[in-house]
Amino acid sequence: MKHLFLIDGSGFIFRAYHALPPMTRGDGTPVGAVYGFTKMIMKLVEDTDADAIAVVLDRARKTFRNDIYPEYKAHRPPAPDDLIPQFALVRDAVEAMDLKSVDMEGYEADDLIATYAMQARERGVEVTIVSSDKDLMQLVGPGVTMLDAMKSKIIGPDEVFEKFGVGPERVIDVQALAGDSSDNVPGVAGIGVKTAALLINEYGDLDGVLKNAHKVKQNKRRENLLEQAEQARISRDLVTLKKDVPIEMPLDDFILHEADPDKMMSFLAENNFKSLLKKMEAQGFDAPKATAKITAKSISKSGPKTTAGETSAPAIPKPPLETTYELVQDADALERWIAGAFDAGIVAVDTETTGLDSMAADLVGVSLSYKPGLAAYIPLAHLGAPAQGAFDLGDGSGDGDSNDAGTPKQIEIKKALAMLKPLLEDPGVLKVGQNIKYDQVILARSGIDVAPVDDTMVISYVLEGGLHGHGMDELASLHLGVDTIKFKDVAGTGKSKVTFDHVSLEKALDYAAEDADITLQLYQLLKPRLVDEQMVSVYENIERPLISVLADMETNGILVDVKILKNLSDDFSKRLGILEKEIHSLAGREFNIASPKQLGEILFDELGLEGGKKSKKTGAWSTGADVLDELSHAHDLPKHVLGWRQLAKLKSTYTDALQNQINPVTKRVHTSYSMAGTSTGRLASSDPNLQNIPIRSEEGRAVRTAFVAEKGNILLSADYSQIELRLLAHVAGIDALKTAFHDGLDIHAMTASEVFGVPVAGMDPDIRRNAKAINFGIIYGISAFGLARQLGISRTEAKEYIDAYFERFPGIRDYMEETKASAAKNGFVSTLFGRKCFVPGIDDKNQMRRSFAERAAINAPIQGGAADIIKRAMLRLPDAFEDAGLGALMLLQVHDELVFELPKAQAQKTIEIVKEVMEGAASLDVPLVVDCGIGSNWGEAH
Repeated sequence: MKHLFLIDGSGFIFRAYHALPPMTRGDGTPVGAVYGFTKMIMKLVEDTDADAIAVVLDRARKTFRNDIYPEYKAHRPPAPDDLIPQFALVRDAVEAMDLKSVDMEGYEADDLIATYAMQARERGVEVTIVSSDKDLMQLVGPGVTMLDAMKSKIIGPDEVFEKFGVGPERVIDVQALAGDSSDNVPGVAGIGVKTAALLINEYGDLDGVLKNAHKVKQNKRRENLLEQAEQARISRDLVTLKKDVPIEMPLDDFILHEADPDKMMSFLAENNFKSLLKKMEAQGFDAPKATAKITAKSISKSGPKTTAGETSAPAIPKPPLETTYELVQDADALERWIAGAFDAGIVAVDTETTGLDSMAADLVGVSLSYKPGLAAYIPLAHLGAPAQGAFDLGDGSGDGDSNDAGTPKQIEIKKALAMLKPLLEDPGVLKVGQNIKYDQVILARSGIDVAPVDDTMVISYVLEGGLHGHGMDELASLHLGVDTIKFKDVAGTGKSKVTFDHVSLEKALDYAAEDADITLQLYQLLKPRLVDEQMVSVYENIERPLISVLADMETNGILVDVKILKNLSDDFSKRLGILEKEIHSLAGREFNIASPKQLGEILFDELGLEGGKKSKKTGAWSTGADVLDELSHAHDLPKHVLGWRQLAKLKSTYTDALQNQINPVTKRVHTSYSMAGTSTGRLASSDPNLQNIPIRSEEGRAVRTAFVAEKGNILLSADYSQIELRLLAHVAGIDALKTAFHDGLDIHAMTASEVFGVPVAGMDPDIRRNAKAINFGIIYGISAFGLARQLGISRTEAKEYIDAYFERFPGIRDYMEETKASAAKNGFVSTLFGRKCFVPGIDDKNQMRRSFAERAAINAPIQGGAADIIKRAMLRLPDAFEDAGLGALMLLQVHDELVFELPKAQAQKTIEIVKEVMEGAASLDVPLVVDCGIGSNWGEAH
């Protein structure tokens, strides 16, 4: 053994998890982190000259350090739910590569790395620790270096000094003084790394600093050093890595030997890692015979059924072996590409811009592809290299053909767009995009109405909604086995990141042309599956036409009165200050209200309130809204904290943030709607999210008053009344509920009367409230525990309520059981209109995860059906307005509510049209009812 690689496997796992979008296998198991981990380790093994490799992992959170200091890492949240099942698969990946993984109970991975590093160094073996973890830098020295694999950067003594201000031998002392908030190492208050380094360099080591603490000139620093000396010594014990762990696996077990490619190929196939399989095949290894079967299964659990419930998936075309990407810099070349697209009758289109906000970003270039493997990039607004020192592209290349001013050669933007306009607007040429709504908005601002369109992201979402993400990079990897060029690869990251107009044309060509090429390939693969899997109706009748409707809504935006926002922010600030004083007074001392840990200590340790629960994983008190709500009956402090939290969120998320999100040109806020962000078909709003403004609180309603109409116009809010309960009555066939809806009865009072046997007239409001909680809770598969907590009653009483409900409405229980059974059999449930809502985890062995999936299965057809209905209404309203000669514009969709802006004089006619269209969007056994309101602002209209 000459060179040992000690890989910080736990660090790799978390880096992979946070760096990559979610991925799942065909059986619903999440594998995104496993894929990233496997890819990184494969590259390391391929590039290194090491003859011995160990992958070192953490086994459990509790270690000997918790015995020294119980709060060590106590505040860290548990691992995400979708990461937990991937830990075992990571170990399988290591084994498949014929490498050794090692972990030990009671010790952290860092301790094992330290022990193995020292043993290897004593034998004269060169050691490379593959990690960027600062805690491991204390090990750097003769024979031991670190490698930050993500940056391909070697970390030696100089790099350690650059980070800590001291050599590796004094890192422990600096960390003992500075502490580490991420690990909950206390250190000494008020001392950071720089100050700690100054003290260590002056007094030699930690003991020297503490011995001479009385000489420190700064008063507060001197007091803290004197008062917290023992805390610093404890911190030193916590950060010092053990180099004498009683390891069970000897060093020689890490020596590399020839790997078994079949084992590795089988692992990659089992987890559907096509791009890694392709890479190994390119190296001459044969794919396992089972690959085709596994790949077919993992493509879609919902494919067309064959005998015995098997799934037949379409054959996966291999991507072209060679690609031809052309940089189009003159009109003749562009004319040739436009002619080719007209001949093909289809063209994939993608725009490159200076940002993600479609209403603020500038167009930089357009890419086209009308044949797989063939694509062009048309630069329009590249600026060349930025001013010296402004950016560091790090590519060493210029922009190629440039004019005297340094701007790269490109067609004048107005001329290029004038040439592209006939193609992009021609009804005989299909334009295909990946999230083409963004490109539509961008090009519409240049006077181009892109139509007709198809969208690979939306097609994928219709086919496999909840099984995986639908971004192009993930789809390319999943379906084509292609590892695409990432934006950061061409634009850089951090301080070196540039906008796309500063990217060299050479890099821009490969990145942008690949986007169009991959989009076309995905389209040719995915579009036929709509027919095979009977999803044409959902795509063609709902999702595809909605793309252009949403593009118009995003362009419309909604006007915001910045004065109202400022006044609300000021008001909220004052009220937060008052609440803070009241909370501190009730607590008997000041503390950080935003800190769950400090709040828990106040409530349960100091005030001694009953009903507190500690997390088994972190040991911290739970202080969620449900806990505080229950405690509010016993003490005023929790109630005040709930009010403080709500105000703080409204201030930071809306009244403060919205002021910075107003478009300077339109003076409006332009939200973005995600068509592929939920598992049920619901739209999601972002940048800003206008679907989460609370409506039940006075403060939330106040925020809505800042959304206003132009002078001479008004806003109209149209909201479906109890649409999910109406859908439940329809799909479950509940005659009593149907009759109540037809007769226009108070559905909650009727339910209370049916279930509890009390007359509707003179009914106690609390009884109606209980019935309302059951009605809405049933839609979400509420349990007796959940209902008991919501109503503040015993679990026994809650169970009696639910049993009585099912006894009176047995059809609802039948619906729930049939829905769960269908989900378990097929892996998905369907809405009235045929949308498939996938339910990962429905057959999970873990009861908690399975129960969660079952509740989701019960709710999905209802919530998804409601989403389909309002989408159908949204598609019909623009034409209905135009036919009626009305000037109303649709601005917002907030789940069951639509918001419009219209001339005041057209209010009554518009309300009539809106109610007619929305109430006629679906034919159910019960009437759909829409409540409308108008006002000068959204608050008044709702």
